[in-house]
Amino acid sequence: MKAIIFDMDGVIINSEPIHFELERELLEELGGKITPEEHNTFVGTTDYHMWDTFKKRFNIELSIEEIIQMKRERFNENIHRINLVDNFWDFLMKVYKADYLLGLASSNNKETVNLIIERFNLDKYLKVAMSGEEVKKGKPDPEIFLTTANKLNVPPSKCIVIEDAANGVLAAKSAGMKCIGLQNPGSGNQDLSKADLVINNFNELDLDSLEKLLG
Repeated sequence: MKAIIFDMDGVIINSEPIHFELERELLEELGGKITPEEHNTFVGTTDYHMWDTFKKRFNIELSIEEIIQMKRERFNENIHRINLVDNFWDFLMKVYKADYLLGLASSNNKETVNLIIERFNLDKYLKVAMSGEEVKKGKPDPEIFLTTANKLNVPPSKCIVIEDAANGVLAAKSAGMKCIGLQNPGSGNQDLSKADLVINNFNELDLDSLEKLLG
């Protein structure tokens, strides 16, 4: 068996610009401010890690859980603004018909992951969908990818991860998986150099290139 594990934000959906917008607005309301370059370094990590960092730095009174809930509610109210990444759907159909087992491993929360799956009717195609809330350690730790592979019943060496963030690429490689880096402009300036293959668009991938990756 062989599998493809997708990250969600910036790979399946073009959501990173909305995350950036809402997170910076909320942080400024709470008395903090960061540069876009620094914000980029948190792409692919968990909400808890990011807001824990900001809470300590800016002495924010609210609990991390309260901040995350505020951000989550604002993001979920904006799901109607989100579209699929260009040519993702065509690629999904191609690999689904080619009998790849398909999984999702997102640092986002379970509620949002489920809303996205429902909005774009992905449940028929994704055999496993993992959120950042279901693991103890977020990316760049490999736990979420190893757990997803285990649930798919596919060895890590037979899994290809598709990621748009440096933290996700590091997690995939630490898990012993092949990794395709998707250079999504909306995800900021991400270092994907440790990926086995870097693409700008899903239309650059065909079944032969996937087979070559898996050896």
